[in-house]
Amino acid sequence: MTPRFSRRSVGSVERVLVTLTALVVVLGLGAAVWLAVRGAVAYRHLSAARAALSTVTTADDPMGWTDALGESAEDLAAAHALTDDPVWSAAGAVPWIGPQLTAMAGAAAAGDRALRALTGLGDVASALSSGSLRTPEGGYDVELLASWEPPARAAQASLADAMAEMSSVDVADALPSVADLFARAREILTEAYGAVDALHRTTQLLPTMLGSERPRSYLVVFQNNAEWRSLGGVVGAVAQIDADDGRLSLSAQASSADFHGGGGQPVATIPDGLRPLFDDRPAQYIQDVTQVPDFAVGAPLAREMWRRQTGTEVDGVIAVDAVALSSLLEATGPVTLPTGDVLTSADAVPLLLDEVYRRYPDPKSQDVFFQSAAAAVFSALAEGRADTGVLVEALARVGSERRLLVWSADPDEQSVLDGTNLQGSLPDSDGGRTSIGVYLNDGTGSKMDYYMRTGMAATWCADGAAGLRVTLRNDAPDPATLPGYVTGGGAYGVPAGQTLSGVYIVLPPDAHVDRRQATGSGAPSGFVGGDDRGREVLKWSVLLAPGESATLNLRIATPPTVGLEVVSTPTLYATEIPVDGAPCANEG
Repeated sequence: MTPRFSRRSVGSVERVLVTLTALVVVLGLGAAVWLAVRGAVAYRHLSAARAALSTVTTADDPMGWTDALGESAEDLAAAHALTDDPVWSAAGAVPWIGPQLTAMAGAAAAGDRALRALTGLGDVASALSSGSLRTPEGGYDVELLASWEPPARAAQASLADAMAEMSSVDVADALPSVADLFARAREILTEAYGAVDALHRTTQLLPTMLGSERPRSYLVVFQNNAEWRSLGGVVGAVAQIDADDGRLSLSAQASSADFHGGGGQPVATIPDGLRPLFDDRPAQYIQDVTQVPDFAVGAPLAREMWRRQTGTEVDGVIAVDAVALSSLLEATGPVTLPTGDVLTSADAVPLLLDEVYRRYPDPKSQDVFFQSAAAAVFSALAEGRADTGVLVEALARVGSERRLLVWSADPDEQSVLDGTNLQGSLPDSDGGRTSIGVYLNDGTGSKMDYYMRTGMAATWCADGAAGLRVTLRNDAPDPATLPGYVTGGGAYGVPAGQTLSGVYIVLPPDAHVDRRQATGSGAPSGFVGGDDRGREVLKWSVLLAPGESATLNLRIATPPTVGLEVVSTPTLYATEIPVDGAPCANEG
């Protein structure tokens, strides 16, 4: 029997349906208003937090990070609270609006997590800024340093989780303003992770390096940027520094001229592939241990040379250059040398790499001056005259510029440095970044690189290949106005005042040069190919008189990635990016 409904019953059903529909609409509007209001407020909080964090200019400065995050703490926590509820989560599946909400929620959650992770580092920042790292006996408090390792490790792990959380968020459909906010949040988080990672490695390594477990000794090699080598400059002076329970002492000094046996049999075997590029010189001369663009290769050679010279087998090797010394002087303040000269951060480079050659024609006198300058800076550090906060910032800066290199003879300690600029290793390439190495070496036997300028640029070409441009320019004055020791005096077959430079281009793994072209007013003297442990190397030799320049254009076949960078020899001056960028398929 077919059921029958009265007109009254039908009306009741209609009223129910209308009521339900109205309720759904009202609830939907309510949720929309809820999301709109909370979203606008959350966006303002995130923008305010981003503005506060954007004031941080030193990515490796943990003190700056904790201060900046302290200023934005309330904004980050508020944004997270506003975007962490069931309505917000459910709306993430709604077309168009969903990606905006998901991106904002991801940025808020990661930012709040980062804040909480770094809260535990407040005591570290306070200790660094107050200078309490020093002990009454004049050493460094290795126990305090070691006590920072657990909170640094915990903060590093939390930041890693936050980065993974952000990486899982897809912002492809987000509005430009929201995508920009998310991208900046991810960039800030990445920089914060880098700072905390550096702090964690430091707390792992520095206490033992300072002799917390047993006395340690290190060979410090000073690189002279006025005569290029791949890692910075020729080694002119060296010193042995000893560490015992946080106390430092300078136990010995020498110049490259003091080493006997130079030019004899190599102290070790150069790795396969490197000998055609550098001969055996890095294993024969202390001056050339930084010629190989990998400090893990050159440092053990320097260690062995020092052992043969003095009988002491040091625990590690540290390299610094003149620019690094000038940065350390920012922390110590001016130091007075035995000659009466006052060495400051502003005049250290011109005094050490230019004026000294004009003042002392005898190389032995130059060496004595270099050694006294290095000893004066070290003494200021060892005596605790450095502002700890400024020192941390200076070390972070010179480390990021590859002007401070560290190698440990202990494999476990060396592994702590893996992946950092302090290793001075060949640049790594991965699925998201392609790195090209450009290393400069002097072939003149002079100090003319004080006057050299460089320019480097790389870009992806339309067909996916990489384009690289390298420019060298000789800005030296009239050679007649320069000392013969600076110009080289033609001793190695290069006319006085001219520069012969060897530019080593180390390609990424599985890459090769498709096209090369050298142009300019200089006289390019040719190309040589080679191999550095499976990577193709192109050596370009170029001869330049004062006022001349030359440019090398390369097209490199290598799988494209998101990032493309050039890792180069740290020189005295900022790299000048050439006009017109780098060459691609239609150039030349």
